[in-house]
Amino acid sequence: MFDRVQVRVPAGTLKDIQRLVPKPLLRCLGCVAVLLNPGCWQYGVMLNRFAAVSEVKQRLQGQGFPHPTSPTQPSSIPHPGPSPPSLQCFIHPSPVRYPSPPHRQGQLKPYYLMNAASLLPVLALGVEEGDRVLDLCSAPGGKALAILQTADPALLCCNEMDPHRRDWLAKTLESFIPQSLSSTVTVSNQDGRIFGQSEAGMYDKVREENGHVFWLFSGPGGEQHGAVRLRERARLPTLQTQLLRSALAAVRPGGVAVYSTCTLSRSENQEVVEAVLNTCPGVELQDLEEELALPLQEHFTFTPLGHTPSLGHTPSLGLLVVPQQGQTWGPMFLSRIKRIY
Repeated sequence: MFDRVQVRVPAGTLKDIQRLVPKPLLRCLGCVAVLLNPGCWQYGVMLNRFAAVSEVKQRLQGQGFPHPTSPTQPSSIPHPGPSPPSLQCFIHPSPVRYPSPPHRQGQLKPYYLMNAASLLPVLALGVEEGDRVLDLCSAPGGKALAILQTADPALLCCNEMDPHRRDWLAKTLESFIPQSLSSTVTVSNQDGRIFGQSEAGMYDKVREENGHVFWLFSGPGGEQHGAVRLRERARLPTLQTQLLRSALAAVRPGGVAVYSTCTLSRSENQEVVEAVLNTCPGVELQDLEEELALPLQEHFTFTPLGHTPSLGHTPSLGLLVVPQQGQTWGPMFLSRIKRIY
């Protein structure tokens, strides 16, 4: 069990948060209070199908996590649709902290701790046996691991341009994936913005994510550091739009790209998706409401995003999971776009 983390919120932090978050969210949800209180955060325990997990299941049950077939809470997140039942992520309605898996020489780690909302982009991707998959911004590797729990792709290319994050990604994969998959799971270091040119139409599924934490003032430097981060974030929507365009160019006709972020910022979420839909011919927004939001609404707090008049009668631009007490998963925005031609 981890100790409860205490954080000091510098003066001015809430003002900056309020500037970034849409006002309806601040009025209706206690998300800011959750984000600023790590002591209430929950963690999902995703089992690794490549390792022995029977002892882990017994320990989870001993801490109040039931068998995955049990319908009672706390529970295991189900995988909607006909996909294999190998993806198992145990969650608890309380902030029960499970220890990180120890490193044992010659053994794969049996589970991975994660924010359970991180599974939603993987479920939206819908990887099937034999797919060629690109994980465009892959570090630290949790979603790549989740992809491998759902199916056996012909190729999973995990791309990470930053050298330090790429090392982190490689270590994660080595700790959880058997050597027999070394030819299936590869690590690359390309600039994600050029994938659409260098490997155009080469993939069935592409996942593109920009995981920028929302709380800006937790690092050294306090408010001064936060002010620099805010200026940097002003440039992010342009970069994210370029990456999503590249992702769609790397997908074959008939394939899909899933875009996701760990932010509540509309400029990095809906506006990026809208910009790509308005400027990229031959792509189509797909609705995730019935596929994900409805089946999983007891586990996640989805907030409606509405429709965009400029795009006509189309599905919502995406799903947004907002953390609340007892369901502290997120924030997580996700949207799926299909390439038609």
